[in-house]
Amino acid sequence: MTIEFSERIERVTPSATVAISNAASELEAEGVDVVDLSVGEPDFPTPENVIEAGKDAIDAGHTGYAPSPGVPELREAIAEKLRADDLDYGSENVLVTPGGKQALYELFQTLVDDGDEVVVLDPAWVSYEAMTKLAGGSLSRVDLAPHDFALEPALEDLAETVSDDTSLLVVNSPSNPTGSVYSDVALEGVRDLAVEHDITVISDEIYKEITYGTEATSLGSLAGMGERTITLNGFSKAYSMTGWRLGYFAGPEEVVDQAGKLHSHSVTCATHFVQYAGIEALRNTDEAVTEMRDAFEQRRDLLCDRFAEHGIDVPEPDGAFYLMLPVGEGGDDEDDQEWCERAIEEAHVATVPGSAFGTPGYARLSYAASAERLEEAVDRLAENGLL
Repeated sequence: MTIEFSERIERVTPSATVAISNAASELEAEGVDVVDLSVGEPDFPTPENVIEAGKDAIDAGHTGYAPSPGVPELREAIAEKLRADDLDYGSENVLVTPGGKQALYELFQTLVDDGDEVVVLDPAWVSYEAMTKLAGGSLSRVDLAPHDFALEPALEDLAETVSDDTSLLVVNSPSNPTGSVYSDVALEGVRDLAVEHDITVISDEIYKEITYGTEATSLGSLAGMGERTITLNGFSKAYSMTGWRLGYFAGPEEVVDQAGKLHSHSVTCATHFVQYAGIEALRNTDEAVTEMRDAFEQRRDLLCDRFAEHGIDVPEPDGAFYLMLPVGEGGDDEDDQEWCERAIEEAHVATVPGSAFGTPGYARLSYAASAERLEEAVDRLAENGLL
């Protein structure tokens, strides 16, 4: 029997970040000591009070279906957080999902039709492209690499890319994979273009709480953007809750209603007891978040200093916990992929090729690892002639 697969599923390839992480896990299972800098997962445990809130919710019997859009108390807690960020949202504007990735998937399926143009800022998180293809859209890319990953000097390029035919623009600040935090001037430029061309914008703010010496402005807080922006966030990164699978988006009520149809027919709801852990995370973990952020900043500084010792100038990230390391020669796709293959095979350091994010010539490193392991990674790369 020959099984025929849908065209939409054959448009996409597996996630490059997940594939690298799986390869690292396979080597580790064989007894190889791998420094895994490929995965976007904090190495801190979930805060204890959040764990206890989840346990208490189980003990209280919250193990059945939850309301499909989310537990009312969590939706209101999310709306409160967003209002503190100058976003005019109520609980009716919030949809709770099993992870931020599910929120994105539902939005792409709701907002993108066959042939619709989606614009992303490169380097862009790998799943934006896959989600565009699964929705039948076409992807246009704006390259920020020539500007050290800053958006402001690339606004002219963005203006040349978007048009009245653009259906969706995705902005991710702080950025995965660069750690860039876009300036208010840059976001105002995005606003002007979105209003001029009547473009809907997804503001992916999953790393918003992880910034260093600056704050990330929510795009939807700018004048004229409230009605056309969907703000996305979740609990995986700032609260070290990757395995809990809890995310959300907030936007115009009609978007919540339309996306809610897909939500109800697919995942039904986010896990009930996990949502009570989310309430605790939002309301009582500021100290834990600050401790994690401070540790990430120290690790960023360590890596930038160590690479500078080897004569490598790395654009310093202002947020998230990634940096883009220049590798290879001339920005050829094969160069960064080959470098990453050598890094894991010879140095046993797992990284992700920049070409997976639309920007060849770089490797993405996650510094969600201890200082000792980061030092070990740099030493191994240097010893194997990769720096």
